Amino acid sequence: MGLTAGPVAAPGSVLAVDAGNTKTDVALVAPDGSVLATGRAGGFQPSRTGVPAAVDVLGEALASAGLRPGRGGPYADRVSACLANADFPAEERELAEEIRRRGWGRETAVYNDTFALLRAGLPTGAAPRGVAVVCGAGINCVGMTPDGRTARFPAIGRISGDWGGGGGLAEEALWWAARAEDGRGEPTELARALPAHLGQDSMAALVEAFHFGRIPAARRHELAPVLFAVAAAGDPVALSLVHRQADEVVAMAAVALDRLGLLAEEVPVVLGGGVLAAGHPQLDGRIAERLAARAPRARIRVVTAPPVLGAALLGLDAVGAPAGAHENARARFE
Repeated sequence: MGLTAGPVAAPGSVLAVDAGNTKTDVALVAPDGSVLATGRAGGFQPSRTGVPAAVDVLGEALASAGLRPGRGGPYADRVSACLANADFPAEERELAEEIRRRGWGRETAVYNDTFALLRAGLPTGAAPRGVAVVCGAGINCVGMTPDGRTARFPAIGRISGDWGGGGGLAEEALWWAARAEDGRGEPTELARALPAHLGQDSMAALVEAFHFGRIPAARRHELAPVLFAVAAAGDPVALSLVHRQADEVVAMAAVALDRLGLLAEEVPVVLGGGVLAAGHPQLDGRIAERLAARAPRARIRVVTAPPVLGAALLGLDAVGAPAGAHENARARFE
């Protein structure tokens, strides 16, 4: 959905941005919560491309929505940008400054993209209070309370203590499968299922194909669903990895709840991202069981709406949107 001409920013309008590692979504939202335009572009990776080039991708998403960066603006009263790789306050400040320089909104706020999931999972009209765990390509967790306190993790990979996500699960599955085939590890059906999925007859052939680039490294993300399928069939090694992922989700959520003093309170724990939204019974059941033991009053909610909804809701919060605006935005995206 796009516009045929650049709009004049209305007071209370929001330019919502959700930028992830693999795709970027934008939505121009009117003060009443109706969606005027949407656009999409590629992945947002400032750590690899540099900040200006990464923000150029946001401009490409605007252009696909019919907004022409450099030929008008501001397009909205407030830019509400929830961005992957905005993991430290210094990164949020640098990204916000670059977006402000583009003149897309009268005001600009940048959040880590996990805050979009959290806001999308909280009830309309309620003060922000809860914890969210996103498990997509990677894993992250944030929490917030009505008084403005937050709980966060650096979430930049193993160096910051993280484990799992679709990419991490694929790497673990490959590790166990390779060792099973060559005799260093215990047997697992992963040694057959992973190479078969990518058209190879053995793990040795698959490793060689990845090494020489005959299979693009990006295709490793296809292996996480294979892992879950093998686990569902009862393979002990695969099931142990699924259970470990569940335990990591619970550990992050419980620590965030504890930091915010919410561990013993009735509070939403919002789950999202491709891994957690897929409905894997072994993963979901283990999360529910382990979270109930550590936070008995926590209420799990799985969000499947596009994360740009959360960015829009954060923006509508900030501009003091009128009654009904949040519901209108939810109706468009949910």
